[in-house]
Formats: sequence, structure tokens, C-alpha cells
Amino acid sequence: MIGISKLYCGTVEASDPLRYGRQSGKLPSHLLQFSSDKKPVVVWNCTRQCNLRCVHCYAAATCRPAPDELDGDEARAMIDDIGRFGSPVILFSGGEPTMRPDLMELIAHARGAGLRAVISTNGTLITRPMAEKLAEKGLSYVGVSLDGLQPVHDKFRGVAGAFQQALEGMRNCQAVGVKVGLRFTLNKRNVADLPGIFDLIQREGIGRVCFYHLVYTGRGDKLRQSTLSSQQTRETVDLIIDRTKALHDAGKVVEVLTVDNHADGPYVYLRLRKENPQRAAGCLELLKMNGGNSTGVGIGCVSWNGDVLPDQFWRHHVLGNVRQRPFSEIWTDPAEGLLSKLRDRKKHMRCRCMHCRWLSVCNGNFRARAEAATGDMWGNDPACYLTDEEIAEE
Repeated sequence: MIGISKLYCGTVEASDPLRYGRQSGKLPSHLLQFSSDKKPVVVWNCTRQCNLRCVHCYAAATCRPAPDELDGDEARAMIDDIGRFGSPVILFSGGEPTMRPDLMELIAHARGAGLRAVISTNGTLITRPMAEKLAEKGLSYVGVSLDGLQPVHDKFRGVAGAFQQALEGMRNCQAVGVKVGLRFTLNKRNVADLPGIFDLIQREGIGRVCFYHLVYTGRGDKLRQSTLSSQQTRETVDLIIDRTKALHDAGKVVEVLTVDNHADGPYVYLRLRKENPQRAAGCLELLKMNGGNSTGVGIGCVSWNGDVLPDQFWRHHVLGNVRQRPFSEIWTDPAEGLLSKLRDRKKHMRCRCMHCRWLSVCNGNFRARAEAATGDMWGNDPACYLTDEEIAEE
């Protein structure tokens, strides 16, 4: 994640994570990306079932639960292990997590295991009573996917009325004091709605928004032709920066992040260096703390059947299964070759990253997208839009 509001608007200084020793167990949630120990945030696809038919679903969700989903006892054992391991957050995802019957119980169990619990949802099923239960169980955050204004969003979701239902779900959470954020996947089909999305954020009092760069996984592979060009990406990131600054200058406290393209970090720094060199120095320090793409390091995934994955998008690289071994053992196994390589990428790169001066702050960007595009996990990530001049040593 690249914190646009943190880096460009200076809402976080380099001294802030240092005050907590940069330990993930002590850091507030908005500073977790700057931890030094990088204990993984664990995304758990707690069900494959979903009530929508999103065209870009990385999990290729279905209308029914998968037959091999972890049951309640297996889920609680996994959660206990993740808590003992020291992971700071478990993110309940799907499919649609609110369709899992024991979700509330599992959220409460995660809180009892010392984890911060958050959910990633389409928001359509969050009634006021459900929002009250989420608050009662101690849920920290609800991230609602909204991929455009009403016509575009409903088309993406494959169900008429999904936009309004998601908006009502967010409002229900806000009414009971549960923090809400918006998640938006950038592509050619919806990028024209970005100004309207910023208007909506301000109008609805939404405190956080994550703009995801497209990853070619699951049904998302069908959107590959809708990927923004390098020039379109630069223009889009500039728009996000400009609108974030406008909110900041107006006194609106909104956390704005981009996700799944760590080229955004150097891009923000290079723009700041022209406009505000003093702030740029602090931006670069925070980028170094961030460390770039965190697949297999600061983020991991458990699928609905217990498979452990390097992240939620890289679904064909199975590291083990929590039914056979605890997540903590799988994640720390020195014999797991892929994890070892992901944690020491520089020697494995076979792309322009090898000669990029930003490798230490980008960490080779998104390897799942590189593999999907080139067939080589160490090949070029096509989403990197930095020019040869921008990546060359000065």
C-alpha cells in the first residue's frame, strides 16, 4: 500500500512509527505498513459463496459455499495459531464473508485471540442489525468494494441495485461507529468515475479509500484489455494526488491509499521533490520503511479450504494447508523455496527491476501480475509506468 495522504500531504511523519519501535503488535492500524518485523496481515477467504457476480473477482466466487471450506472448529484453531504467531490483523474476505453463518462468532474469537478483525465485503447485506452485531463483536473496520458510480458499479457487480445497497451498508456501519472504507479497482471501464467517487467520499463522510491497480487473477484476467496504459496510470495517480490534497486543504481527514502497484511510491516522491523538497525527504524515509510489495512477507492468505498462499491473488502457488500444519509453521518454514525467494528478491529478478534505483522501496512490484503477463514470476511487471530515466541511478 502507498499512503498518498501520508506521503504527499504529510499526515504521517517518519518519527510516528519510530515511536512504537516499528513493531506490528504495537503500531496503530494506519502505521502497520511501516513495521520492521512485517508479521503478516492474514487475508482469510472464509467462504467462496457470494451473492453478486463481479466481473473482476480474484477468487472466482460462486453462488454456493465450496464443499471443502474450513468448519468452525478448524477456523478457530487457525485463528488461535495466527494470534499466537503475532499477526496484527485477520481480514475476513470471500466470496462474500457476511454470507458465512458463523462470521460473528469468528470475529469475536479473533478479538479474543488478540487480533484486529476487519472484513472486505460488497456491503450489500449489511443491514442495521448486522452492523450493530459487527460493532458488538469488536470489528475494527469494514472495507466496501465500490467500483464506480451507480451504472458502472452495478454493471461490474452483475446485479442491479448493488450500488445503492452497498451505500446503505456503509451508512449502517457508520451509524453504529464502525469505521468504513471504500475499495475501488482502477481500469479503463471505471476511471472516468474517479472524480465522482471523491465527491461521494466527501459527501458521505467516508474516512478511508483504497484504489487498487488491476491484477490478472481469477475473473480479473478477463479485464486485462481494460488495464490502464502507463500514461493513463500516471494521469490517474496525479488525479488521486490532486483530489487528496484538495480534501486535506479543506480540512477533511481522509486516508487515501493506492494498492498493488508500488511504482506509485517513487512517483509520489519524484513529484514531491519538484514541489516540496523538504517534505520529499521525509516521504523517501517512509517509503524505505514501507519496503514495497509485501507478498509472502507482510501479507499472506488462507483460502476457504485451508490452503496457505503468498497473497490473496497468487492462488495457484500453494505453500501448505492449515489442516495439516499450522499457518505459523508453514509461514516460517525455511525449506519453503518460494517464500525464501520472495523475502530476498533482488538476486532473482530477470527484468528492468535489476537496474532500478527504486528496488529497495518497491521490492520488485507485483510478482503475481508479472507472472500472469509474462509467464515468469521474475519478469517485468507491466503495471510499472516509471520511465527508464526515472529508474536510472542519478
